Amino acid sequence: MRFAILGLIIGILIGYVLKVDIPIEYTKYTAVVIIGLLDALLGAVRADVSKNDYNSLIFVSGLFFNIVLAVGITYLGDRLGLDLYLAATVVFTYRIFLNVGIIRRALLKKWA
Repeated sequence: MRFAILGLIIGILIGYVLKVDIPIEYTKYTAVVIIGLLDALLGAVRADVSKNDYNSLIFVSGLFFNIVLAVGITYLGDRLGLDLYLAATVVFTYRIFLNVGIIRRALLKKWA
């Protein structure tokens, strides 16, 4: 899990330094991919903190599955003329808040 967090920090720093411009038509895709990545990362943190059963294979497969699912839903919505990316955003955001709540409770239990 430490490598995942380190990779995230390095990726943020590289993105900040390179100043990559994303075309406006890809902003929906970028947004859902970032939220899917955060969901997978917080799921890995939750697994490590709450149960101590972090598995890198599960993390990587969940990461790619989240990306493919988010992009697929967004693409389908674009083809149908619907804003389906909002559905992916809502679901991933719900899971993020759920994971953060579980992480918070597990850390409070360890510290108490």
